[in-house]
Amino acid sequence: MINKTKKFINYGGYSSYRMTSTIQLSNETKKLISSFGTKEETYEDIIKRIYNLAVKEQLRQFLMPSDRFISLDEFKKKVEKKWPKSK
Repeated sequence: MINKTKKFINYGGYSSYRMTSTIQLSNETKKLISSFGTKEETYEDIIKRIYNLAVKEQLRQFLMPSDRFISLDEFKKKVEKKWPKSK
C-alpha cells in the first residue's frame, strides 16, 4: 500500500495578489468613464464608484418606486389646492 500524504500550501502570501482582466471599450466610452474621475483615480476606482452609486439608486427605486410616491413639491401643491390659505 502506497503511503498517501496530503500537502498543504500556504496561500497567505497571495492575499495582495489581484488577478486582472482586460475589457474592450471604445474611445468614446473610455472618455465618458474618465469624465467621472480625477487624475488620481484609476479606471477601476471610477467604475467601482459608479457601480456603488448604481446599487444605491437601484435600492432606492426598489424601496420607493416613483409610481407610489410623489415629490414634496407635488404634495405641497395638492395641499394648497385642497386647503387654500385664507387672506
